[in-house]
Amino acid sequence: MTSISEQLVDALGIMVMGMSLVFIFLSVLIVGIAIVAKLCPVPMVVAKPDIASDPVTTNRLDPKLVAAITSAIHQYRA
Repeated sequence: MTSISEQLVDALGIMVMGMSLVFIFLSVLIVGIAIVAKLCPVPMVVAKPDIASDPVTTNRLDPKLVAAITSAIHQYRA
């Protein structure tokens, strides 16, 4: 059997190796994402104004359509 100090040294070595591998992987990932971002720029999209939020256009309903819907609701409820 090995002593507790040898086990702690082995555990410390494994921990340092694991943490360094994660650090290296994340560093390579960040560098890779930065390179892809430089090579493939995203085009700027200009947002169009939302027509549905305009109060002038939302209140324009065809009176015939309103009458047809109202009639259909009354017939459904009857």
